[in-house]
Amino acid sequence: MKKHLSILFLSVYLLSITQLVELIKLPVMVEHYVEHKERNPALTILEFLCIHYQGPDVYDADYAKDMKLPFKSHTNISSVVFYPLIQEYETIQKVNFTYKKQNLYTYSFTYSSISLSSIWQPPRDC
Repeated sequence: MKKHLSILFLSVYLLSITQLVELIKLPVMVEHYVEHKERNPALTILEFLCIHYQGPDVYDADYAKDMKLPFKSHTNISSVVFYPLIQEYETIQKVNFTYKKQNLYTYSFTYSSISLSSIWQPPRDC
């Protein structure tokens, strides 16, 4: 159980902090490659990768699909994973506090006894 839980936490951490979240987009890349392969049966995987990752972005008919490929655009998934979506913001009003210094504590020695005060005397030479 601990092993599975630690793998889960490590996966969530790595997917939210690093760019490993882009690996989730691999099925989109395979689907897009199949679409290109249907249009051009002679297209290889290397040519597909060169078209989409080498050189500047081409603004063609499937530009929106191209930008959904892994490592084409940067997304911030950590805000989705860890932070809840806040719909309403409440305004916080500024409160002015005034600091008033008062001496509330005074020292008064109410017990005066010779036996109690002898405890705090330095040791004497006998």
